[in-house]
Amino acid sequence: MRATTIHAPFDMRVEDVPDPVVRNPGDAVVRVLRSCICGSDLWAYRGESARQPGQRIGHEFLGIVEETGAEVTGFRRGDLVVAPFMWSDGVCDYCREGLTTSCEHGGFWGSAGSDGGQGEAVRVPFADGTLVALPAEAASDDRLLAALLTLSDVMGTGHHAALGAGARAGATVAVVGDGAVGLCAVLAAKRLGADRIIALGRHEARTDIARRFGATDVVAERGDAAVEAVRELTRGQGAHAVVEAVGTEQSMRTAVNITRDGGAIGFVGVPHGSGTGLDLSVMFDRNIALRGGVAPVRAYIPELLPDVLDGSIDPSPVFDLTVGLEGVPDGYKAMDERTALKVMVAN
Repeated sequence: MRATTIHAPFDMRVEDVPDPVVRNPGDAVVRVLRSCICGSDLWAYRGESARQPGQRIGHEFLGIVEETGAEVTGFRRGDLVVAPFMWSDGVCDYCREGLTTSCEHGGFWGSAGSDGGQGEAVRVPFADGTLVALPAEAASDDRLLAALLTLSDVMGTGHHAALGAGARAGATVAVVGDGAVGLCAVLAAKRLGADRIIALGRHEARTDIARRFGATDVVAERGDAAVEAVRELTRGQGAHAVVEAVGTEQSMRTAVNITRDGGAIGFVGVPHGSGTGLDLSVMFDRNIALRGGVAPVRAYIPELLPDVLDGSIDPSPVFDLTVGLEGVPDGYKAMDERTALKVMVAN
């Protein structure tokens, strides 16, 4: 089959690799219909996250079950399924508690020795615990497939951030970051009933989507100017709930400084470039809570799926460029140069 591999910084290739096969009784092989490039993939692309030459990449996909192992009971050949960005067994203590990203037998797509989502097919370990079934008719609806694909990562991650921040009816929510996760956090905050949503971003095409998703205000400034602008919008107090969806030291400092005393920050930006850290005494003095981390999206898919299917939420606009599998290297270049927000790969 054909699959995307990474060989060195900025060296992405689509190459012939061995076809995936069932190795264990709980495995399934899924033929990929849609996958995508994540902002976190760019850290490997830029050389800021180590990869072995020739390693697979990509962790968001949905597709058709082609084969199942002898112990798989929940799926059969021909089923349309979506995969969260990690596999999990569904039965360990962490999985039962909803923290599937800490599964004792879990792992990431594209890790050394595993298939990546940006390919023609994927071997899925622990298929019964990992995959979620989708309506068969969705396979012929391009817009719905795009919306469903976000459940593999960015919509669930945005939801995780909004929950961690405490987005709720009556709350003012601020979202730091105008990437796909930040935009999905705006949509999640709206879904959770937030009265006011302030999106921090300076790219008009992205803030237009934020407004479409429910943002009531947009702040284009950065750093101290952004803090001043948010506080001006909130009678000097800041937001009850703040999402940090970037992962830099500056973005986290902004998040702390725009949080209302007694509020909370939901952080889901993959940390990078944080050299000096945060002064916890500031958070201590102002009773600011910090929650978040790697989003257990497998636990959220059953909750979010009905709303995507009935159109209550539509995250599909986060995809602004679609390429075929052979065009994946160009997709990385587009996202790295910020000429694309999020690239979908259509097989």
